[in-house]
Amino acid sequence: MGWRGSMERPLPPPNLLLQPPETAVWLGSPHPFDLHEVYLNFRAPRWLWDGMGRVTLWITADSRYKLWLNGNFVQRGPARSYPWAQKVDEVDITDGLNVGENQLAVQVYQPGYSHFSGVHRAAAGVLAWLECGGKVGLVTNGRWRVQRALSFAEDVPRVSIYGSGVEKRDWRQVEEWQTAVYDDSHWSAARVVDAANGAIWSGLQRREMPMMTERLALLEPIAYRCGDFVGEGHEGVKVGWETAVSQLPVKKDGEWLALAPNYQAHYWLFDLGRAYTCQGVVAIEGASGGEQIAISYADKAVAGELVISDPATYCRVQLTDFFTLRPGSQTVESFALRGGRYLLFQVAGGDRELKLRFQARVAETSGVFKTFKVFETGDNLLDKVVAMCENTMRACVQDSFVDCVWRESSQWVGDALVQGLTLTAMSGDMRPIRTVLLDAAQGIYPDGLLPSVAPAEVHAYTIPRYSCMWVELLAHYWRETADSDFLTYLWPTLQRVLAAIQAHPHETGLLVHPPGRRFYIDWSATAQSDPHLVYNLHVVLALQMAAELAEKFEPEMVAVWQGRADGLREICRERFGRNGRFYDDLAHTTCSQLGAAMALLTGAAARDEVDNLLGEITTCSLGEDGGMVLASPFMHHYIFEALGENDRSQTIIDIIKHRWGQWVEQRCPTTWENWSIDFPDGSQCHAFSAHPRYHLAKIFK
Repeated sequence: MGWRGSMERPLPPPNLLLQPPETAVWLGSPHPFDLHEVYLNFRAPRWLWDGMGRVTLWITADSRYKLWLNGNFVQRGPARSYPWAQKVDEVDITDGLNVGENQLAVQVYQPGYSHFSGVHRAAAGVLAWLECGGKVGLVTNGRWRVQRALSFAEDVPRVSIYGSGVEKRDWRQVEEWQTAVYDDSHWSAARVVDAANGAIWSGLQRREMPMMTERLALLEPIAYRCGDFVGEGHEGVKVGWETAVSQLPVKKDGEWLALAPNYQAHYWLFDLGRAYTCQGVVAIEGASGGEQIAISYADKAVAGELVISDPATYCRVQLTDFFTLRPGSQTVESFALRGGRYLLFQVAGGDRELKLRFQARVAETSGVFKTFKVFETGDNLLDKVVAMCENTMRACVQDSFVDCVWRESSQWVGDALVQGLTLTAMSGDMRPIRTVLLDAAQGIYPDGLLPSVAPAEVHAYTIPRYSCMWVELLAHYWRETADSDFLTYLWPTLQRVLAAIQAHPHETGLLVHPPGRRFYIDWSATAQSDPHLVYNLHVVLALQMAAELAEKFEPEMVAVWQGRADGLREICRERFGRNGRFYDDLAHTTCSQLGAAMALLTGAAARDEVDNLLGEITTCSLGEDGGMVLASPFMHHYIFEALGENDRSQTIIDIIKHRWGQWVEQRCPTTWENWSIDFPDGSQCHAFSAHPRYHLAKIFK
């Protein structure tokens, strides 16, 4: 089944597994400890092409790369992955080749630490090989040259608790090193770090997700402000913008903008219309050298005022990159793609001769939506909700599902359940679903729980309920595809997950969260103590779904898993049920919509209790006081599932109109993280709230 051993992580599936050329090796910098916030420039030896046949480049890096061919930018990557299941990008470079000499150039970034989309292995490197007509034409080896990119500062903060480093770059040290005419004789020979399938990076697998497509869009400012330069860093940009005075933009030569006189700092604000994976780009003419550019990214505006994050709050968001200009003309952009709806540019130290043209590089994984299913309900409000959900889904697919593109860009396994359901309704492309199922399995913990963010090392945020949601997504994938090979491959993972979520019994016979794992039920005021109704019934639901799958893949486990589900469900009725209601904790302190929905979905509710529970759920969602704790937008997925299974389609429609309709009325282009996002880093574009697109498609099919 592609496993190294019963307690180890699975190897990549056979259809994705790659065998690199024996001569290809991982390359790094001359100094093995150039690892902290380091950018490395690599140049291949020039190589000849005779103009015959298609040429394919296979390339990967730890942790991120940008690729140029003959001085022209080609793409960035690789797809996020664990080092023991390293993903490799495939690109046809034929159309960018010259007959004769050609030059490949690669820039690699290594933060030097793990974060929410990468696992650090105390090494940085690049691996690549070329194929033409079934023959290998070029590999990464000791003939490549390397130099550390000294234009990037290494003493920089992280963009948030989720991501890697802010960029601070001195354009006076930037060279045009990607071209064939550049002389790299003073560079060092690249150091061999590891074999292609060695001890550091192994299990090489083909990237399944399509590459993101990038386009440049010219920007028109929605606001221009001027003021004093109040300080360095993200906080300086924040205070400077908030204290600057509004001016009319100064136009110069068509698309170009200039600076109003007699001010130290200038700010231009741009609105992309909705959140995108993006990157601010500014072309400059007339720089004296030494001027400072800052590019900041924001998610929302409140009452017409831009909300710039405060890094002193919990998420520590400071999504601002900094650049020092060289004399003359140049185009400035970051190495990394960022994300958000609003772009704020600051220029400090410029004079009246400076001209600027602002653009945004917008990136989307459009390949996932090639088979997009047009969907209309015939109801004006519902169709606007559908469009809002579709906008959100389009925004939140990169090289995997991501929760939001602004502060995180993380692949949460629980979020991916509703994203996968919604994407199935929108396009039917199963690659993102396979990706998250596989990524989570390849990060399985020794105790059998799955990571809640994958691929990553985010131990503090390991949520046991998300392992249950992985089981739900696996069952959905099977229903949609009947892909026996993939289910067989992941079956050992399923077995371990089911054992893990049952491994911590309470004296009552209920289950509690494992020590150190995150107690997360919902973004709501539900009880926060173990044993919890929702967690226990979610385990019941996972066991029930696994028993259904076992009818095909392991018949002898059907009775075992169904029996365990029945037993735990009965204890839940005894301990949490009273007078036709289900309470969240043993003290019966709260009664939540989510708990009631899980009782309905698992069959814990008796027949004579169903109508009353459905009525209370409905009353709560429609804003009437019924004594229940309101579920978040995310967990309303289970509310809708429970209503749908009990033929309450009109109720689902009423709730969507009432709850999601309020965002439509506010002209929001995307779905929010929660009903209220007045906390500092609350997001107005969060994918787990876009599931009405799925539920409406079921109703109107």
